[in-house]
Amino acid sequence: MANMWERRDHLPWRRTKDPYKILVSEMMLQQTRVERVIPFYNKFIKEFPTAKKLAGANLSSVLKAWQGLGYNRRAKYLHSSAKLLAKKSSGRPPASTRLFSPGDFASLPGVGPYTRGAVLAFAFNKPEVFVETNIRTVLIHSCKGLSFAKDGRVEDKTLLPLVAETLKRSKMQPREFYAAMMDYGAHLKKQGIELNKKSKHYTKQSKFEGSTRQLRGAILRELLKTPATLSQLIKKFPESSGKIEVALRGLTHDGLVRFDGRLYR
Repeated sequence: MANMWERRDHLPWRRTKDPYKILVSEMMLQQTRVERVIPFYNKFIKEFPTAKKLAGANLSSVLKAWQGLGYNRRAKYLHSSAKLLAKKSSGRPPASTRLFSPGDFASLPGVGPYTRGAVLAFAFNKPEVFVETNIRTVLIHSCKGLSFAKDGRVEDKTLLPLVAETLKRSKMQPREFYAAMMDYGAHLKKQGIELNKKSKHYTKQSKFEGSTRQLRGAILRELLKTPATLSQLIKKFPESSGKIEVALRGLTHDGLVRFDGRLYR
């Protein structure tokens, strides 16, 4: 299976079994291309090599290290998760995978079934069953007789038993199996086989240029340099003056920005 296409062994998170580092990679990879993540991951791990180091940093430092990746809530979730992991691992033997246990990843902020499954498979070699974009591509491309809904799309709950069966039949180690499935899915996409629109869980990403998402990122970059008043931000982004208050409310709600009555920080 693994020799049929190019394996992506160059990926830095493939060379570790550290659950924390794999969690960082999985959080970064959400809605972001693999090759784009690599330099951010390397820089982030160099600055925050352990959950304890990340937990001890202030959020501003974490957001600065994250700048350029987008979807800054992921950085906030990761920072909060690191605090919980550091607390859970307190008193355990250091410098060991025993520093964390699979149960530590059961309910972390922003960590859904896929991310948790990926951490357990790649870090702990657990036979978890999960689906992500490349695995969907492999299954929809390869499996005949899939049960599609009336709208012609397939649900993940239909794919999950196929993942479990394929993992069992492969007789591969879980971490090797999932790496191979993801690499094969990436290979298919390079061949022009794009099938995720056939998934019930596919959503087309909204246009970034001119979006509130773009404005939120720009405001955050400014506030990481220095606190500012609303009027100063409006002056900084005059073309988006009507959207700034909405963006600020969202940033404040997400815990990325706080307002002290005069300044946004």
